[in-house]
Amino acid sequence: MTPAGTAGGGGRLPDRHPTADFFVCDIFGASPKDDLGSMEHPIFSLSTRPDRRVLSYEHNGTQVEVTPSVKGRATIHDKDVLIYCVSQLMAAMNAGRAISRTLQLRAHDLLVATNRDTSGDAYTRLKEAFERLAGTRITTNLATGGIETTRGFGLIESWEIVRRSRGGRMISVTVTLSEWIYRAVLGRSVLTLSREYFRLRKPLERRIYELARKHCGRQSSWTVSVATLHKKAGSTAPLRVFRAALRRMAQDANLPEYDMAEAEGDLMRFTRRGLVIDPIGAPSLSPEALEQARSLVPGADVYALEAQWRGWWAESGRKRLGNADAAFLGWVKTRRS
Repeated sequence: MTPAGTAGGGGRLPDRHPTADFFVCDIFGASPKDDLGSMEHPIFSLSTRPDRRVLSYEHNGTQVEVTPSVKGRATIHDKDVLIYCVSQLMAAMNAGRAISRTLQLRAHDLLVATNRDTSGDAYTRLKEAFERLAGTRITTNLATGGIETTRGFGLIESWEIVRRSRGGRMISVTVTLSEWIYRAVLGRSVLTLSREYFRLRKPLERRIYELARKHCGRQSSWTVSVATLHKKAGSTAPLRVFRAALRRMAQDANLPEYDMAEAEGDLMRFTRRGLVIDPIGAPSLSPEALEQARSLVPGADVYALEAQWRGWWAESGRKRLGNADAAFLGWVKTRRS
């Protein structure tokens, strides 16, 4: 049988990832999505003041150098712009719509989706965020979408206010993402965030949540040394000050989805709420099973599904499984229907 879109076995395959000249952000309630690269590595500043220091970071063969503009390095709160854009593009891809690296968005929608106020000052701060995102330059060999290259780029390539209101507020904005970020979208190298992320006030809380979300996705808990967490977070505070901040964070328990606890040996343990599972005897899944789950539920966070399935398995009596992959995929199919 000849595949659809071909003629007699010749010709070209259909374009499965169509693009457009620009993409209009018009999807209400899109799930917040964050790219894996910037979740794993400290790209964004945690400072509330202009941070003009050059950041050099290396971990497990990945090198990142972040050079700010005169207006300072892009902050973790500026990242809301990228999260909003990535979320819109992923929702469109899952719906089969054409997407583009250039997006046209309504400033008000972005502010509402990221839990910001919509006062005149908020629009001014949003404009400043665009300037820092475009001015912050990154040089890295970090792979996105399965491709590793060493190159320099801005977090966004360009931005433009298309329309202003009579009062001077921006209404419509056009943003062109960096190819690096766009490649992460096309490769689905993203994870879903809790909407409560946008309610976190402190930059360090947002960064620690990102790391917990990234590393707990495949397991019920994540234990990491305070020194490694300090490095991954990109904190410039002395280690003792950082450690004290983590202790306060664990006590305040503001992180969405995860509990924090200090462990012996200068460690911190993050556990997904409601999914506390003894790792001994817990079923393990193959990468192939996770890939099949991704095809069964396009756009779903398969690592979150894995964690939920482990919780269901534990609550249902921790039955002995002859084929964990088949049991997991069967569970995923019931969730899909």
